[in-house]
Amino acid sequence: MLISYYLYQLQLCARRQIPLTAKKLHAQIIKTGLDQCDPLPNSLLDVYGKCCLVQDALHMFDEMPHRDHVSWASILTALNQANLPHLSLSMLPTMLRHDGLEPDHFVLATLAKACAGLDAVRPGKQVHARFLLSPFRDDDIVNSSLIDMYVKCGLPDNARAVFDSISMKNLVSWIAMISGYARSGRKLDAFELFKRVPVRNLFSWNALISGLAQSGSEVDAVHLFVEMRREGVDMVDPLVLSSTIGASANLAVLDLGKQIHGLAISLGYESCLFISNALVDMYAKCSDILAANEVFGSMQRRDVVSWTSIIVGVAQHGQAEEALALYDEMISAGVKPNEVTFVGLIYACSHVGLVSKGRHLFKSMIEDYGISPSLQHYTCFLDLLSRSGHLDEAESLINAMPLKPDEPTWAALLSACKHHNNIEMGIRVADHLLSLKPEDPSTCILLSNIYAGAALWEKVSKVRKLMAVMEVKKQPGYSCIGFGKES
Repeated sequence: MLISYYLYQLQLCARRQIPLTAKKLHAQIIKTGLDQCDPLPNSLLDVYGKCCLVQDALHMFDEMPHRDHVSWASILTALNQANLPHLSLSMLPTMLRHDGLEPDHFVLATLAKACAGLDAVRPGKQVHARFLLSPFRDDDIVNSSLIDMYVKCGLPDNARAVFDSISMKNLVSWIAMISGYARSGRKLDAFELFKRVPVRNLFSWNALISGLAQSGSEVDAVHLFVEMRREGVDMVDPLVLSSTIGASANLAVLDLGKQIHGLAISLGYESCLFISNALVDMYAKCSDILAANEVFGSMQRRDVVSWTSIIVGVAQHGQAEEALALYDEMISAGVKPNEVTFVGLIYACSHVGLVSKGRHLFKSMIEDYGISPSLQHYTCFLDLLSRSGHLDEAESLINAMPLKPDEPTWAALLSACKHHNNIEMGIRVADHLLSLKPEDPSTCILLSNIYAGAALWEKVSKVRKLMAVMEVKKQPGYSCIGFGKES
């Protein structure tokens, strides 16, 4: 009777994501001596994972004297949800050797998802091979996970081979393949499959619409959304709204974004967290920062995406002090920043010349939050130093960074050399950039100007020949305004 009570309470905690209550229940379970009574250990593991308490979940898992397939599926799922797929894969040998268990269909699906998150083709193929040799080789969930894994690893044809191997295809498999083709930019294949899908419901529509939006075909995504609405598809899930709002943001079509916002309100989805996050991002990208702030201010619950969206939004509109103030509020609210948060913050510092603050944030990202800087972080920090005239420090950074600088990174430093009239460093950077055989026409124009300014006409000629091979033509600038329904 007591076990049933605790099971019910733990299920509530998992469903509603109430970590504090879950910990109190765990303490009560230990006090009553029920902590090893099945199925309470697995239920505790599940609730810790769903409440994003990964360390507690790992501790619970390590302390379990008897681990079964449910235990393994729970901990691997928790690690994937915490964006730690590398740990999921590293634990497989322990399952095989220490616990003497072969992966079941749930574990195989979770491992395939981890490979997808890591873009790890070789381990993914090993999971696929293990699946084919297992008693679960007809399992729909694993097949769908493998399709998704191959697509995310850039192998849509391998995904199609898995899809074609399924004798009795369910809707999940169809949706995974349609989404895979759309996300890979294979529009014709996605449309062809969509026409053949047995059930054209909201989820099959969303697979195509969201996939197209993610692959840069936002116009097609919006047209399909309008077509879906005309067909009267029941909007039982708000995910497709989020995709369409995202398409509006990338197209910077404010009127369309406002219409989708109105639709979200009429359907009762405005308070949905990921819809609100998408709206903040959309209004910011459409230059309506007041509306972005209004949506953000009305949110009852905010996660790291919410805070990051508004921070990046105000930073891109030149409101550096506001972005930094929002960051302080975010930390005070107990929300841990992510990689994108720091890109926005360093970008904000760059555009108002807050060098000391930018240095502090770059250091804090590494030391306080354990985030390894990406090339984008280095480029933003380099831009901050370069714009502010700290060219020697910028050059030292670009030469010492553990990641190989790409063409835009070197071009940013070269542009700063030109702006600050540092001819000696400019020639040095230009020579290195020229050796990389630049592909961006604007980089070539910048190189030509640097060499011309230093009267290095032979190198100017070399760059001009490179531009001729590339058939570089300066694109004329233009602007566009909307008036009513015309633009």
